[in-house]
Amino acid sequence: MTLTVPTWLTLARIALIPVLVAVYYLDVRWSNLAATVVFVAASLTDWLDGWIARRYRMFSRFGAFLDPVADKLMVSTALVITVQHHHTVWMALWASVIIGREIAVSALREWMAELGQRAKVAVALVGKIKTIVQMVALAFLLYRAPLLGIPVFVIGEWLLAAAALLTLWSGFEYLRAAWPTLRADEACGANEKNP
Repeated sequence: MTLTVPTWLTLARIALIPVLVAVYYLDVRWSNLAATVVFVAASLTDWLDGWIARRYRMFSRFGAFLDPVADKLMVSTALVITVQHHHTVWMALWASVIIGREIAVSALREWMAELGQRAKVAVALVGKIKTIVQMVALAFLLYRAPLLGIPVFVIGEWLLAAAALLTLWSGFEYLRAAWPTLRADEACGANEKNP
């Protein structure tokens, strides 16, 4: 198997996950800045690997599998360490919504792919907006300190709430797109049981 440049960037994003955790918990004043830089760098590789893959047609099945996995691992890690550091009901709720939706949509996509209907649950515009809001929210939450008098963490909390709501919306859109196939498969299963 030949690894393409986009795949190497995706692997680099996965490699940055333990780095993010390590720098977040460093006992130094600038750990929040270091964690934010690592997270933003990882987020930029997500954009860059997609751009390179489309621009230079460097697609691979392994890369297509690995890219969303890397995204979910990085986002989940950032959410877990943020909730651990700021354990409030709302933070835990938003994190649970986002992680739960990612698991549910991944399962839905896998199931639709088995039925040959993967294209019906392709990434939609609301999903892309959700990703941008989520990444900005997490960068703010990781930074967590006021910047030039701006309450970065509070803004991050509100953005995370918005990302969670967008997550529910996009999850609903995926489910709605898959619903005819789900219903047809259910009807087919019922007919097989009752010939």
